[in-house]
Amino acid sequence: MKINTIKSNRLNKKGMTLIEISLVVALLLSLIAILFLGIAAYKRGADRSKCILQIASVQKSVRSHQNMFEGVVGGALIHTATLMGAGLYFENVLTCPDTTGVYAYQATFPAVGVAYVDCSLAGGTTLHVPSSLAGW
Repeated sequence: MKINTIKSNRLNKKGMTLIEISLVVALLLSLIAILFLGIAAYKRGADRSKCILQIASVQKSVRSHQNMFEGVVGGALIHTATLMGAGLYFENVLTCPDTTGVYAYQATFPAVGVAYVDCSLAGGTTLHVPSSLAGW
């Protein structure tokens, strides 16, 4: 009779063991870690895309300004006074979306196929540089 009560007590216990709880916690932590890695990669890609779009926008505004005011290749161009400011092509001075990137502007109108602005992250692992400068 006692044997039956011992078996029935074991079968009636409800709950999770410590190993099961540890496995659930480990699984949840690994899923959260994967999520954070994915978000970081998405942010880097978004920063890269925004930087390239800003470089292209500046290039278009330089060419537009050059055409409107009959500028010549090699002619002086001061970006902060001519392109950026209230009522100009850009309201604010553009900065790289990645906090470690810095833009370097040329002082003259660039030749065709040469970018007017370069990002300091153009040669790093993030490659903040357009894939092609043809037609620029």
